[in-house]
Amino acid sequence: METRRLPKIELHLHLEGAMPPGLARALAAEKRIDISRAFDASGGYAFADFAGFLRVYEAAASVLRGPDDYARLTAVVAADLAEQGVIYAEMFIAPEFCGGGDPSAWREHLAAIREAAETAQAQGGPILRGIATAVRHAGRAASRVAAQAAAGTAEDFLVGFGLAGDETAGRPADFAWAFDCAREAGLGLTAHAGEWSGPQAIRDTLAALRPARLGHALSALREPALVDTLAADGIVLELCPGSNIALGAVACWADHPIAALRDAGVAVTVSTDDPPFFGTDMSREFTRLHDTFGWDEPDFRAITETAARAAFCDAATRARILKTLEETG
Repeated sequence: METRRLPKIELHLHLEGAMPPGLARALAAEKRIDISRAFDASGGYAFADFAGFLRVYEAAASVLRGPDDYARLTAVVAADLAEQGVIYAEMFIAPEFCGGGDPSAWREHLAAIREAAETAQAQGGPILRGIATAVRHAGRAASRVAAQAAAGTAEDFLVGFGLAGDETAGRPADFAWAFDCAREAGLGLTAHAGEWSGPQAIRDTLAALRPARLGHALSALREPALVDTLAADGIVLELCPGSNIALGAVACWADHPIAALRDAGVAVTVSTDDPPFFGTDMSREFTRLHDTFGWDEPDFRAITETAARAAFCDAATRARILKTLEETG
């Protein structure tokens, strides 16, 4: 099945994690920063497990030293998405990496990202929106700084707030203040949960943070009652099969819970997470889902429509996305 031609929507894409290794090396050379240990012999990112992935991720992100670098990255990411047929994407952007939490620096970074995104869209690229993201292993205080930065810039480009990073760091309740702050600012809410932790962590995340969407949530399938709750409450899952398999959270494509969760009535979407790290893109994700579960064009269109309705964008943008899907149907 040729999947590249299908329209796609990506809701779980880390901007720093979408940086191609070549761009990371170029920026490092320009700034004379040594991140050579982040790469393997073939030039790709080198890591053996999730902890190693986080270290390499942060090493690569360290070469992004200002708004111009983020604008450059955004333009590259937009071009890559356009090649995959992505018509809309929400990018996780960490205020911690964009000025270290300084409000003025965050605004400058966000303005540069937005300008690059709008330029790409004007040239025929996808519609891009941002989700400010707290880094869980940076701690509760840092999450509050990230939430305040997000709340101060909530508008039609920055549409959401999320929690990413090491799930074993802290409890979901530690980040409740940050999520309440973002909620009061009108931002859509999402949180990583259940990728490395069990079903109870998903329940705790839902209770403490009250997100509309969850990233990964792989362990939900271990508890049928939780699956029923996700389905009944309309919690949308941002699933990233290629990422989960590359990191070892799931052994192989056939073992991934995406099909079982969908069959159980849970709203699922497909994303790439940090595509250059995992050797994937949206077309490859669709192709592997077709090969593994027999999903065909109607399945992918249904999932893409689910993603459109779960997007944190404004009503006018959602209507535009849905119209594009209808016209390409």
